[in-house]
Amino acid sequence: MGRITEDLIRRNAEHNDCIIFSLEELSLHQQEIERLEHIDKWCRDLKILYLQNNLIGKIENVSKLKKLEYLNLALNNIEKIENLEAGCEGLTKLDLTVNFIGELSSVKTLQHNIHLKELFLMGNPCADFDGYRQFVVATLQQLKWLDGREIERSERIQALQDFPVVEQQIREQEKAYCLKRAKDKEETQRKLQEEENKGEKEGRHTGFDGRWYTDIGATLPSSEESKDDVQAPEIQEGECKKKKLDNGEDDLEFWNKPSLYTPESRLETLRHVEKQRKDQEKLSEKKKKVKPPRVLISENGRALNVNEPKLDFSLRDDEKRNQIVLDLAVYRYMDTSLIDVDVQPTYVRVMVKGKPFQLVLPAEVKPDSSSARRAQTTGHLVVYMPKVGEVITGCQGTSKPVKSTPDGSREQTHKRSQQMERLEVDPSKRAFPDVANIVQEKKHTPRRVQAEPIIIPSEEDPDFEDNPEVPPLI
Repeated sequence: MGRITEDLIRRNAEHNDCIIFSLEELSLHQQEIERLEHIDKWCRDLKILYLQNNLIGKIENVSKLKKLEYLNLALNNIEKIENLEAGCEGLTKLDLTVNFIGELSSVKTLQHNIHLKELFLMGNPCADFDGYRQFVVATLQQLKWLDGREIERSERIQALQDFPVVEQQIREQEKAYCLKRAKDKEETQRKLQEEENKGEKEGRHTGFDGRWYTDIGATLPSSEESKDDVQAPEIQEGECKKKKLDNGEDDLEFWNKPSLYTPESRLETLRHVEKQRKDQEKLSEKKKKVKPPRVLISENGRALNVNEPKLDFSLRDDEKRNQIVLDLAVYRYMDTSLIDVDVQPTYVRVMVKGKPFQLVLPAEVKPDSSSARRAQTTGHLVVYMPKVGEVITGCQGTSKPVKSTPDGSREQTHKRSQQMERLEVDPSKRAFPDVANIVQEKKHTPRRVQAEPIIIPSEEDPDFEDNPEVPPLI
């Protein structure tokens, strides 16, 4: 059963920043709502309210919506027009298309809604009455439009003149409809009671595993047998198929069964659809349980190649570094916490979101020395696995130019960080290094070009001439 809740209203009030007290327009169509409630308390400023295509059976709890101008209740289970005369004085448009209104005289309650201009009653049983339009036009003189057609002045005058005769006809047809409706309710109630009794009888004669037994106490399987049945995937799969076939037959029988279009039949259809959906969910859950677990190790202990996540990968043998490198193309934006790596001497296993990827290695590796990392650009998972039984020797000779790659430079940096540089000190000479002698003994002084000395002439020089205007040299 669908109910009007505060959370439902807030989710449909995004255009008003999810604020409901000042909401002026609200749409709650196709929500399987069966009762109109709470809106008059939470949304008193509503001007437009859409409630079409639900299962509402009665107009109620709208008396406090003073500002309501348009109310849409099309495709519901309403049988009578009521509870709109007090409180909804601002109502100008009312849509009751395709309901179950048979009491046409109930439109008289709308005489108090003096601002009502448009009314829709098409698709209701009362719309098939002889004199239906004349009765409504004469009863609600404030109306301008009825069922999408404008009401002419001449039409209203004619309707008022024929009103006494038309009213009598409407009462007789209304009475006949009410009698027929009462019989339909009784018939529906009787069928519902029969189905409930039938279901109870089936519940008494069936066992807990869904099979039939003549004597439950004598022939019910033991708990161990029932566990075996649960654990046997083939038996469970067969039961699921049988149950699905039975549900399909019941569903076909339900839809082919003739029925009247009544509020009860609409509710019955909804219940049936909901039951089918729940049964489908249960079957899908059982199918998930029936699925056998993936075999990763054979019976003789041999590891198998498995790629359940269906990921691209490459496996290469790096002879220079004596290691095996696995490049697994995991999803670029997948969180690393969803990946679990397990390296064994003969195989490597990677769990990606619970799905196993397992690969048998061409040579035995060292699990303790293995490492894994994610590529920052592609997101790939790269697993480095050193091989067993061979020693890495340094390469002598001339060094050849090697193209530098991001992965290569990262490996060289990692290799340098692992090598520890030590300072050789002779402990027999000194306990601590002599800082003073670290500097080289022979210092190389740079040669400087010496300038030639400046010869200052003296007074004894015969060529000396004393000029009084020239200041003395200090």
